[in-house]
Amino acid sequence: MTTATIAETQTKTQDYIRRDAENISSSYTRSYPFVMARGRGSEVWDVEGKRYLDFATGIAVTNTGHAHPAVVKAVQAQLEQFIHMSGTDFYYPQQIELAERLNQIAPISGPTKVFFGNSGAEAVEAAMKLARYHTRRPRFLAFRGAFHGRTFGALSLTASKAVQRRGFAPLLPQVSHAIYPDPYHNPWPGQDPAVAALDYIENTLFKTTVPAEEVAAIIVEPIQGEGGYIVPPPDFLPGLRELCDRHGILLVLDEVQTGFGRTGKMFACQHWGVEPDIICLAKGIASGMPLGAIVARADIMNWPPGAHASTFGGNPLSCVAALATIDLLENGFIEMAAESGAYLKTRLQTIAQRHPHIGDVRGLGLMLAVELVKDKESRARAPELRDRVVQEAYERGLLILGCGVNAVRLIPALNIPRNLLDEAIDILEEALFAAI
Repeated sequence: MTTATIAETQTKTQDYIRRDAENISSSYTRSYPFVMARGRGSEVWDVEGKRYLDFATGIAVTNTGHAHPAVVKAVQAQLEQFIHMSGTDFYYPQQIELAERLNQIAPISGPTKVFFGNSGAEAVEAAMKLARYHTRRPRFLAFRGAFHGRTFGALSLTASKAVQRRGFAPLLPQVSHAIYPDPYHNPWPGQDPAVAALDYIENTLFKTTVPAEEVAAIIVEPIQGEGGYIVPPPDFLPGLRELCDRHGILLVLDEVQTGFGRTGKMFACQHWGVEPDIICLAKGIASGMPLGAIVARADIMNWPPGAHASTFGGNPLSCVAALATIDLLENGFIEMAAESGAYLKTRLQTIAQRHPHIGDVRGLGLMLAVELVKDKESRARAPELRDRVVQEAYERGLLILGCGVNAVRLIPALNIPRNLLDEAIDILEEALFAAI
């Protein structure tokens, strides 16, 4: 390659970033200057031709890897038939078949029904509207640290970062926030965090500011995602289910990030044997095609025609991608996530024993986080160190994202080969020590 060609190639990334800044909303967040050109499986290449390992997966979306042949084939075949015919006003087999499949795999006993949207935020909005309509109650209870989306209803539930709310008030009224039980940063030192979290709802919120009989739904992530990949204590979700049943409150599980094999089960709630009344789905549902959905008990989804709809929700291309995705998950990918996740977690725990600033390694399946602290005794958060680790990993060819204040999330494709998993762990270890 000539000197002129090298110089031309090296300006591609800078040129795209300049054009992005001139034409695209400044509200987007980018951790590093990666401009993607193509991807296959767990490997991606930027516009300069440099290869990276993808441990971000489009924020836990490409669970089957980039451009899986089965998904590509399904979408290509559908493209040749028709691209759009809104399911809001017309019928088409692809949407009906996916609804049947989702009803079969949903972690809810008894008959269920599906509503389709385009994203996780739309799924959350649909769940909120359905909960209010069905219960005729006005209030919602969510959790501090939660992320449910950025549209007004979903944002009203979200309590992850102030920047996500700043400047947008007033938000949806009648939304309150409880405290999510974090075993590592226990808000109630000396107490069982699950017991204390449930007691706070029952004996503080319900007795002071949030009348239980006015609460339509409690909306919760089985594992907090944006909030730091917080895995709750074993008794928390079962206790929350019991609390909801006692007060006639719907339990809505936001499995947008935790669903579709990410945690080593189809849905994260299955680790605790907890059934929701409504479950919110998106991200990994269609291997990168835009799709969101809620699945609810059939007796709850009793709203009339015209009460809620979406022009593009459940479009045929996304539906066939989702059907292909579910086939892959059920034919080995979920088991691969459980096995690879256990292996990755063990490797990370070994690194943590030698690293002075890794305070916690947590997660289920291939939804894992490494928390960086100033020292292990105080557990004081180290966000600047986390940011350096993300940058060091990028420079070495590994794409990762932060979560919470000071954690790194690791969310590779569920079918990542062992040799690429080992390569990524080696790069991450280098980045962790280089960032000190």
